[in-house]
Amino acid sequence: MKHKIIIAGLIISALFSSCQQFEDDYLDTDAPSTLDPSLIFSEPDLAKGAVDGIKVPFAETNSYRGRFLPYYGLNTDTEWYNTSQTAGDKADLCVYDAKPSNTEMNTTNNAYSMMFSGIERANVCITGMRQYGNPKPGTEMGQLLGEALTLRAIYYADLLKAWGDVPARFEPITTATLYLPKTSRDVIYKQLLADLGEASTLVAWPNATSYTSTVEHVNKAFVKAFRARLALVASGYQQYPDGVRRSNDSELSVANMYALALKESREVIESGSAHLESTFEGLWRKYNQEITNAGGESLWELPFADGRGRMLFTFAVKHTSPSDQFQQNGANRGGVAGPLPFVFYDYDQTDLRRDVTCVPYKWGTAVAGTPYPIAKQELAGLDTWCFGKYRYEWMTRRVTSDNDDGVNKMYMRYAEVLLIAAETANELEGPSAAMPYLKEIRRRSFSSADQAVKVENYVNNLTSKEAMFNALVEENKYEFTGEMERKQALIRWNLLKANLDKAKQKMADLSARTGDYANVPSTLYYKYKSDNVSLDIYGLNRGETTNPGATYTAFAWTWTGTAADAKIASLYKVGMNPDNRQFWPIWQVFLDGSNGQLKNDFGY
Repeated sequence: MKHKIIIAGLIISALFSSCQQFEDDYLDTDAPSTLDPSLIFSEPDLAKGAVDGIKVPFAETNSYRGRFLPYYGLNTDTEWYNTSQTAGDKADLCVYDAKPSNTEMNTTNNAYSMMFSGIERANVCITGMRQYGNPKPGTEMGQLLGEALTLRAIYYADLLKAWGDVPARFEPITTATLYLPKTSRDVIYKQLLADLGEASTLVAWPNATSYTSTVEHVNKAFVKAFRARLALVASGYQQYPDGVRRSNDSELSVANMYALALKESREVIESGSAHLESTFEGLWRKYNQEITNAGGESLWELPFADGRGRMLFTFAVKHTSPSDQFQQNGANRGGVAGPLPFVFYDYDQTDLRRDVTCVPYKWGTAVAGTPYPIAKQELAGLDTWCFGKYRYEWMTRRVTSDNDDGVNKMYMRYAEVLLIAAETANELEGPSAAMPYLKEIRRRSFSSADQAVKVENYVNNLTSKEAMFNALVEENKYEFTGEMERKQALIRWNLLKANLDKAKQKMADLSARTGDYANVPSTLYYKYKSDNVSLDIYGLNRGETTNPGATYTAFAWTWTGTAADAKIASLYKVGMNPDNRQFWPIWQVFLDGSNGQLKNDFGY
């Protein structure tokens, strides 16, 4: 069962007072409370309620729930907003043409504001616990301080990921700090890395305490893994006001940051406190079943109650009808985004991740049934795939909310730790040091019969640093498509525009059945399995061109002409350069309310 965050109203009121004029509308106004911080932060049970309150902004309507998670990270070389070709403010967020006045985002309760609200809540908790709680390693208060430091780092990491330089706020707001200019992200990254270093000494390993028995609480494996991820980002390429480059800060050099990332990732691996799930499909079934026990592959999840969150609402295999045998979440839920059309064909045909990640069908119009209407799978079209990692049909409860599904966001998983270890070991120690980590990832991805060739021989042949790096770029694609982590990885590798251009060419080649996609069939054949709802499809694999017989129905698997060209071109907007649009602009409402302190860079 998912852990539900329940926060006493008195505690929240006591901590977060009114600040109506602040430019980002950071804090809600509540009635003053008689509870004193010296009481709240000297009692672990009260402090826990306050720390849980740091998570509240994740689920606010226009925060992560409905604005950040549905849009950030789309339109890479593996994923896209499925209607990118349709002009409008929603598409603009994905096609590298977001403007400060974007109507989806330009509100005072937007994700940008909510992230700072979470940061302010964390600042209050951190200050209070340091002053009154005596937070030491191995104590409840120490665990809570470590969680607060980590939650603040999560909010800040996502701000930096989406907006680049932002104001640095590591103390509760005062009248003197109401309005602040942007701070160099390098300064903020160094603070976050230091904070996570401290947090890793305070929080327990997964399952070491009852508190860390769920991935909805922070644990040491996640903190170390997250610190390793941030070290790579801080040292990687990214857009600065003077161009795309690595940081000029010697503390954030590749040598320093890769050494830190390798150390942290190896410590997680050697701890044995987390592991890959035995099968890739099993991982995602467990996720959709909302099993949040710690110690498996999921390291930390952004927790949503049943009536909040839109992970399946947005990203699941599409369900056309408002109610069917699997869900009652409303019409046309899921399918907002999906894999690029060629990604299925880039996988090795025997890769067990392929059919979990890339789904070529949707659930059609439901007809009368008992106890619920019954929908069947229907082929969607070569240009519109769904992410198969998110499926109502794999859930164990029935979603009945018409706006939310309540499924958590898996923020980081153990597979990333292995790939971070491989990337940093390759850079610092050479490809042979990276091989064990890559092999572990690929062993799960192929059947035992295929492992000699697809795992051992494949990895052993990556004998140069360049070959290993290129293989890891591809492996990240096969492992994480649909998790919206790819955009930041492409940016830090300095591959964003280059790989988007390659993706456009791949889509054009697939449409024309030329180049690497010349042997992709242009006709699919389908029939229904014995359950009369699931498709039996022939022709998806390369070379499957023989008509399987009269029991199958033919389906044109083509995508050509002006409409195809327009959709391919919309991966990023014509005339835009993604390398010059790596970040969203700060929205106009926050510029106007900043007392002249905030401005947009990058030509926005």
